[in-house]
Amino acid sequence: MTKTAAELAAAIPKAELHIHIEGSLEPELIFALAQRNGLSLPYASVEALREAYAFTNLQSFLDIYYAGASVLLQEADFHDMAWAYFLHAKADNVVHAELFFDPQTHTARGVPMATVIRGLAGACQRAQTELGISAELILCFLRHLSEEDAFATLEAALPWREHFIGVGLDSSEVGHPPSKFSRVFARCRALGLRVVAHAGEEGPPAYIWEALNDLKTERIDHGVRSLEDPALVAELARRRTPLTVCPLSNLKLCVVNDLRDHPMKRLLDAGLCAMVNSDDPAYFGGYMNANFVQTVQALDLSREDVITLARNSFEASFVSDARRAELMALLDGAIAA
Repeated sequence: MTKTAAELAAAIPKAELHIHIEGSLEPELIFALAQRNGLSLPYASVEALREAYAFTNLQSFLDIYYAGASVLLQEADFHDMAWAYFLHAKADNVVHAELFFDPQTHTARGVPMATVIRGLAGACQRAQTELGISAELILCFLRHLSEEDAFATLEAALPWREHFIGVGLDSSEVGHPPSKFSRVFARCRALGLRVVAHAGEEGPPAYIWEALNDLKTERIDHGVRSLEDPALVAELARRRTPLTVCPLSNLKLCVVNDLRDHPMKRLLDAGLCAMVNSDDPAYFGGYMNANFVQTVQALDLSREDVITLARNSFEASFVSDARRAELMALLDGAIAA
């Protein structure tokens, strides 16, 4: 029997390119790591912490996000956090993942860069071996901090350069345009790192232009406000610049008030290379399949739309041509099944 669009969305292989690994830290694991590390939390229980996940905007989310990350102290903590994500990814038929991580969140607390990267890299290697999920790391700079701090973070990470493939830009968008980081991104490109940046979530279309032209980013993370600028839409389509869209995040942070108003269908209809991602799934109510299925249902997406979104995720992945062909073949086989 032919699968519905929603059933197909859940069943097919897909890539996740916009996942903040610290944003996959579930309340249960936060409490477990706090206990392991002898820390006390300002919440009486897992339930009390989960109830605090009532966000009105990006900043109100970031405040609790950084508080949750405070339990991450040892290499094993970072490994266990990423491994918990990979188990969710496997259940959702994610076959390739590119994980964002925020070293400044941890080094500012005295956690060594090596502890962060080694823990995450170990989980990535384990995901490949035990789950068949290819995985890479992308180091993100916190945009509310200075470019000088970003430079220092980059230099501190370079001894572990083999463990991350690129850099990104995240945290509070409004008031921190991409151009603030032009020099450090130029340094990253010179080092051969792939470059991406958050733009056009709460920030204006002008920030997407800056990410493209000042930072020369290869992907735009979010990018949903691009539709406000027809010239930008045309340029994104011309360049085939991927947009790593996160529907439930957009709903939870009030970028849209109802998932039925989400611009995903309009992005596809405009010929843009958009795809579904979960962003910070522990905080925003769902991992990959929850985002995919709920978006399909809310927007009445077709089977063809679903297949396009999955193909886009593989097209936009920072994988070898051989691995991309392998992923596309997996998708074709799942569609035919």
